[in-house]
Amino acid sequence: MSIHPEKLQLVEPSCLRITWSDGQIRDYPVRELRDRCPCATCREERNAPPASPLQLPIISAAETQPLRITAMKPVGNYAYSIDFSDGHNTGIYTLDSLRELGHEATER
Repeated sequence: MSIHPEKLQLVEPSCLRITWSDGQIRDYPVRELRDRCPCATCREERNAPPASPLQLPIISAAETQPLRITAMKPVGNYAYSIDFSDGHNTGIYTLDSLRELGHEATER
């Protein structure tokens, strides 16, 4: 992909903003990024049959807190690795996938 991020910023604790080299500015709710994590474990969880409504999920203390991005690192020239406050950090988000996620920013 010849289009690449030129600027990454947290515009609020729950929203990442990426300014792309073609001038497009996109906002990414942190929850959407976490829910769309491309790692194998998350893909398996999304494709698993729904749990019984009688079964209560077990969550960690970190999962009870508001979700935040704690780190974001480039992976070569094609992706970013994102660390989330719930401890999850195995997803690699390609530039192509990031370009498809989120929505165009309403304010610049």
